[in-house]
Amino acid sequence: MTAVLMQILDSTISIVALPYMQGSLSATMDQITWVLSSYIIVSAIMTAPVGWLANRFGRKNLFVFSMIGFTATSVLCGMAQTLEQMVAFRIIQGTFGAALAPLAQATMLDIYPFEQRAQAMAVFGMGIMIGPIMGPTLGGYLTDWFHWRWVFYVNLPFGILATFGLLFFMPRTPVRPELKFDFIGFGLLVLAIGSFQLMLDRGQGEDWFTSSEIIVCAVLAGLGFYLFMVHMFTSDRPLIPRGIFRDRNFVAAMLMMFCTGSIMMASSALLAPFLQKLSGYSPSEAGLLLAPRGAGTMVAMVLASRLGGRYVDQRKLMAFGLIGLGLTLHSMTGWTPEMPSSLITTTLVIQGFCMGFIFNPMTVITFATLPPVFRADAAALQNLARNTGAAIGIAVTSFMLTRNTQTAHADLAANITPFPRLTPMSDMAHRLLDPLTPRGAGLLDALITREAQIVAFANDYQILSLMVLPPLLVLFFMRRPPRIAPAMPAARLPSPAPARAVSAAE
Repeated sequence: MTAVLMQILDSTISIVALPYMQGSLSATMDQITWVLSSYIIVSAIMTAPVGWLANRFGRKNLFVFSMIGFTATSVLCGMAQTLEQMVAFRIIQGTFGAALAPLAQATMLDIYPFEQRAQAMAVFGMGIMIGPIMGPTLGGYLTDWFHWRWVFYVNLPFGILATFGLLFFMPRTPVRPELKFDFIGFGLLVLAIGSFQLMLDRGQGEDWFTSSEIIVCAVLAGLGFYLFMVHMFTSDRPLIPRGIFRDRNFVAAMLMMFCTGSIMMASSALLAPFLQKLSGYSPSEAGLLLAPRGAGTMVAMVLASRLGGRYVDQRKLMAFGLIGLGLTLHSMTGWTPEMPSSLITTTLVIQGFCMGFIFNPMTVITFATLPPVFRADAAALQNLARNTGAAIGIAVTSFMLTRNTQTAHADLAANITPFPRLTPMSDMAHRLLDPLTPRGAGLLDALITREAQIVAFANDYQILSLMVLPPLLVLFFMRRPPRIAPAMPAARLPSPAPARAVSAAE
């Protein structure tokens, strides 16, 4: 849990420090975004082979190695003197950090028996939810009081604590040197994910498919995904075992994770600029307003772990969470910059509460019927689906926000004329906002742009509220897991399946 907390904390805490890094590293606004993009792209690419690496080198060995590498590169990021050094260290950091979440989730599922997994996931989720809650706020305080470099140095004590905890308490798993790596499959996956992430990252700045660069990235991504799927279903030992897709619950949960990850991250990406640019909140005030959503999620995870399986069907809990999430997103279409903070906080608490009822039961159902030999691969694929959905969600909502702002601006400006009798405003307001004068034209354009942004944000929230419909349909394809019996003492980590069982499953 500490390892995943550190990874999530690092991905959110560095956002507020980007403007300060830009000056220290002599980078432009476009260049400094590679500090985030490089980490995201490499993390997505390196998530897929985590299952194979855990089986080949042993889960404990890989976990400890990844923790040491992630902690060391965090310190190197804090010591970087140029943009090139920072991007290089972030790439290495993303390579090590990609394995932390899948390994932590797979280890937790092995340690606890089925009847205790919901409660274990609740505690696990509560721990990692601290990252999104405290990340932006802690990053702001560290940057203001010390230096932006402490945003990375703060990982050092967490990394040392987690590494020693793994060394002393995690059971050792066997090494399997006979496993062969699928270099062709991995190369095709790198091509697909890398091109796709570059397309999403640079699409908005390059005006999407009017740019030849974006078209090339899209073609390479589509070709890479197609060839990877063909290779996976025809190869004797593919990078991702085919047997994992025979479990209906896992496939349905992957689709649900893709959709819900997109909704969660896209809504978070919209909230910050709405509160700061339109409502006038400071970064610290906006961070405090966003924190209650994580608190609602933590409470719901505990409640869902108590209700799910033993008393209520997990699918019904997810349906409740999805419907509630859609309703809260729909209510946000009526938000204005003058919304009272109490109403904003109440809406976000309810929204976070509904998210907790989605993620906890979904994790339980995902691994309920899946053979244990596939847990590491399944955890890696789930994280890959969530990250891919988040990248697409943020890209689509950002694109729609820009385009809808332009469209609404044109529609509103069409009703503005320089004639007082045709424009409903007082004489003083007309003189102040006279479009025939430079000052009036500037003030009037700023006012129209602000109103256009309010309309664009409302349209984005409307789109997100409709995105809960596909996950609701996916629920009909899920099978109910076995009813949970009364809790039993936690079981020890089971011994791995023999190599012959793995080959048959593959």
